[in-house]
Formats: sequence, C-alpha cells, structure tokens
Amino acid sequence: MADNSENFAQNARPLADRMRPQSLDQVIGQQHVLGNDKPLRQAIENGHVHSLVLWGPPGTGKTTIARIFAQASGSAFESLSAVLSGVKDIRAAIQRAKENRQLNQQTILFVDEVHRFNKSQQDAFLPHIEDGTIIFIGATTENPAFELNNALLSRLRVYVLQSLRDDDIVTLLSHAVDDYGSDVTVSDDALLAIATAADGDARRSLNLLEIILEAGFGQKIGREQANQVLSGELTRRFDNGGDVFYDQISALHKSVRGSSPDGALYWYARMLDGGIDPIYIARRVVRIASEDIGNADPRALTIAMEAWEAYRRLGSPEGELAIAQALVFCASAPKSNAVYEAFNAAMTFVKSNGSDAVPNHLRNAPTKLAKAQGFGQDYRYDHAEPEAFSAGQTYFPDSVGERTFYQPSPRGLEIKIGEKLAKLRAQHDAARKKGAA
Repeated sequence: MADNSENFAQNARPLADRMRPQSLDQVIGQQHVLGNDKPLRQAIENGHVHSLVLWGPPGTGKTTIARIFAQASGSAFESLSAVLSGVKDIRAAIQRAKENRQLNQQTILFVDEVHRFNKSQQDAFLPHIEDGTIIFIGATTENPAFELNNALLSRLRVYVLQSLRDDDIVTLLSHAVDDYGSDVTVSDDALLAIATAADGDARRSLNLLEIILEAGFGQKIGREQANQVLSGELTRRFDNGGDVFYDQISALHKSVRGSSPDGALYWYARMLDGGIDPIYIARRVVRIASEDIGNADPRALTIAMEAWEAYRRLGSPEGELAIAQALVFCASAPKSNAVYEAFNAAMTFVKSNGSDAVPNHLRNAPTKLAKAQGFGQDYRYDHAEPEAFSAGQTYFPDSVGERTFYQPSPRGLEIKIGEKLAKLRAQHDAARKKGAA
C-alpha cells in the first residue's frame, strides 16, 4: 500500500515539476552562463554563493538554478513570489533566515517575479543582504535596470538567461517521454511541433507534452495527434509595455531606418500577432517619417498620417494594411535625420541660453505705443523684395548672433533644399558684409 501511495504522489506531480533538474549536468541550455568555464557554474560547484538576479523569459530555468545553488552550497532555501507575498511574508522569511544563521546555516532567499515588488518592499531586503543574513536570488522577466531600484541592484550580480532553442527543448521532451515508461513513444516530428509551439519555454513544452500524453491517444503519438492539441496553441512571446514589447518596436523602427521593408513587415506582423494596438504602430510610423526621413521625402509624413486615419476609420483587420503600406513606403524612402538633428540642436541651444529679447524689426506693432517703441521698424517684407528674399535680414537676437541648425542631407528632396539654402545663405552673408562695410 505504501508503494502505491508513493507512486500516486509521484504521478500526481506535474510533469514539469518531475522533470526539474537536480544538478547542473541535467540543465539543458544556458551554456553561456553554466558552461564549465563560466563564473556562475564555478560559483555553484564551489559553493561560493553570492546575491544575484536571474533575468530571462519564462521557462528558462531561473527557479531551477536557484534551487541547485542552494543544494550545492548546503544552504536553506526560502522562496517567495512577489505576486503573492507582501512585507509580512518578507519579515517571516527573514526571521527564519536569522534562526538558520544561529544554527550556522546560510539561507538563500529566492524571490520569483521580483520586479513586481514596489520600492519599499525591495528596500526591505537591503539590510539583510548587507549583513549576510540572506543570500538574495531574484528572478525576473523584465529588465532589472528598469524594474529594480538602484540600491538593491547595486548589491546583485545580473545573469541573463536565454530562450531555449527548439533542439534543446526536443532533447528535454525526449527525456520526459522516457519518464512515462518504455511503452510510450512520441515521434520526432511531434516533439518538434511541441517545441515550436512552446516558443523557447521549457515549462510550457512539458505542460503541452503532458496534455498530449494524457489525452487518450494511446501509447504512440505522432504529429497528427499532437496537432489536435496544439491547434491554435502557438502564441509568440509578447508583452504590451514590457521588455519584449520595447525590443520589438525598436527592431521595427531600426528596420525602417535601415531601409528594410521586409524586416519592418516582419516585426509589424510579430507585434500584431502578439496583440498590440495598431494605433501605437501608426503613431510610431508618423514619428519615423519625421525623424528618419524628414525633408528627404516629405510625402512620408503625409502617407503616415493618412495610414493612421485609414486605420481609425476601418479598424482591424482592414486598416492594418494601410499601416503596412506606410511602413513599406518609409522603409523604401531616402533617409535624412537633418530636421531631427536641427530641432534637437535648437532645443539644446535655447535651454542653455537666456531669454534674449526679440529684435525690434521682428516684433509686431499693432498699437501706437508699439510703433513709438520702434517695433517693426526696418523690417523688410520679403514679398516686396527681389525674388521674394530679403538678403541680409537677421532673424536672431543680436546677443545670439546668426546660427545654423539645419544642414540638409545629400539625399532625396533635401539635395534641392540644400542647394537652395546654400544659395540663400551665401546671399545673406554677402549682404551682411556689405552692410557692415
């Protein structure tokens, strides 16, 4: 009876838990931090524990590595979830760590989803890390530089974990099939289908395998049986507002800037597939049209605005095509950040200088008092000048002097703009020299 009870308890545990590695040699993937010559592996094998944070996507082994670290160092293991725990739970865990310390046992305090703790909760760990009461190991799917406060982050070493490759997940799944016994077989193409659907997440792959094995298909599972469970299961990793979101929008923007319409369409499709609001992309395309194309092809801004309006009128999915059209046009257009650079230079200059008065000739004179003050005096109306251009007229305060912020690029329409501005600036310079003489 006892044996049956033990077997039931073993089988009642989820497959992902049963397959959790108990040693570094059982860990699949992450060789960039767990390879034989890597500092993290050496620290674990030598029992030289130190506070750290493991940053990576879901299902990449963060909890597993923390548990192996505790086991290898003979440390007590305390675990908290920032989703479920509060300051009271932190205090209780710290108290148990203090009791362990009195027994000369070190405590590793593992905090899952640590980025969900607020600043005051994160601060609660600081004195206990500082005095050695705990060795702190945090796990996060978000960038620690943004989500952890500086005081806590300064006490931790950051290790970056990576999504597992499909072949790594296939290896893991093969081991898991063996856990069910020699009578169960899963074809290679079925394992690959599961790995693809898991999208780099080991835990998810094991959960999918478990569902398939227990779906009543029998002991021989092929691609057809796997597809019945996996149909509609493949969802690419995406998080509105998180690291993956910003990484992908960055990739889209840089694809357009790099004149790759294909890359732009790929990342656009990835983000739509992940559930992004297309209006966000439409707004970004408008930004791209000004920042990266500007006057090299002013049509880009018009097309971007029209795509935004088209989506606003049509919605999804019809309006998504208009945004795709704008992305492809912007990616294919000549590039110039001259206006972007000029605007930034002007803003920087203004912020670093005082509030210089507007020259009198540039001021309006709507009243007799204003005219008596000389406002508008000596202003030359350009439309009354030869070629509608008042050569030599100044447009900056005298204390500022003449400045040049806008330097057109030698691309697209800005070639013509640059030629015209060069001619006008030369006429300005000649007229001012003549006036000074």
